[in-house]
Amino acid sequence: MDNSLCTPEILAAFGLPPQSDVSPLYGGHINDTFVAQSTAGSPRYTLQRINRFVFPSPEDITENMTGVTSFLREKIAARGGDPDRETLSVRPAADGKFLYIDKEGNPWRCLGYIENATSHETPETLAMLEEAGRAFGDFQCLLSGYPAHTLHEIIPNFHNTPARFAQLLEAVKNDKAGRAGEVGPELEFAYKREKACALLADLLEKGELPLRVTHNDTKMSNILLDDVTGKAVCVIDLDTVMPGLCAFDFGDSIRAGAATAAEDETDLSKVKFDLERYQAYARGFLSAAGDILTKRELETLPDGAILMTLEVGLRFLADYLNGDVYFRTARPSHNLDRARNQFRLVEEMEAAREEMGRVIQEMMG
Repeated sequence: MDNSLCTPEILAAFGLPPQSDVSPLYGGHINDTFVAQSTAGSPRYTLQRINRFVFPSPEDITENMTGVTSFLREKIAARGGDPDRETLSVRPAADGKFLYIDKEGNPWRCLGYIENATSHETPETLAMLEEAGRAFGDFQCLLSGYPAHTLHEIIPNFHNTPARFAQLLEAVKNDKAGRAGEVGPELEFAYKREKACALLADLLEKGELPLRVTHNDTKMSNILLDDVTGKAVCVIDLDTVMPGLCAFDFGDSIRAGAATAAEDETDLSKVKFDLERYQAYARGFLSAAGDILTKRELETLPDGAILMTLEVGLRFLADYLNGDVYFRTARPSHNLDRARNQFRLVEEMEAAREEMGRVIQEMMG
């Protein structure tokens, strides 16, 4: 990443000296992120150039982020916590706005840098996975009183599984890459689960599940862990905070955290659902959020894991049929390999569904 992207114009816009030390912060795949410090020992700040291609409405992201973080800061302070460490701090630009548009039309924001805490790409231990669960559960709990319906929908139908199924059908119909003839078994797998796709969406529509503030990218790397204690400090990357269902946030964490192989592993015999990892994450999540969830929400947490895994598999398969236009690929069959991997994990979860539900029941007494 080129340091020159973070120009003196950007530094000045957020009240930082032009001679500030600037270094890139790697790890994210969408926005360009830098750490800036005016002098040795002074506070550090995170400067981010928002990717307009992925997020065409940065103003909506900013409004969601400032609303949610302000709410979180009040809740954290009220319980005796440290708002500057336990949630993101959005720093206004010199003009008082939280979003700065540079001379080239690029949107920028500035956040306080949280010291002595690190994000990790994958959970290295069960304890780490439990901490991730506790952090996302606490995020859900603290925001349980926030009016979710007032948030902007940053990515329409992002976790609308029936809509994702419809996109697959459209991809089959168009067959832009001429690959539909290669994926008969995968399509049959998806078609058999068309009705299941609508399970949670139907419950939401019937009012049996509440609309909540959801993170929508609940991977391990979006948690900062304290460098000394290993305890979760803060949930980061709030670009996709939107109205949604608790089961989808829970489920996305399980999709990645309880799988025994990477999502593009081609040896499907290695793709297993690890119940012990599931228990660790669920234990952390429910310790923080269990009391605010409804009985129906608790019952459908395992379904969220199955549907999120199925949904991602549908997206990989549709992208393969469309010619690999959305997900980055490293080989011609990469998206097909990913789809097969996720479908295998779905089968594993379906076989364990009863036990997954029993784990939740036992933890909640």
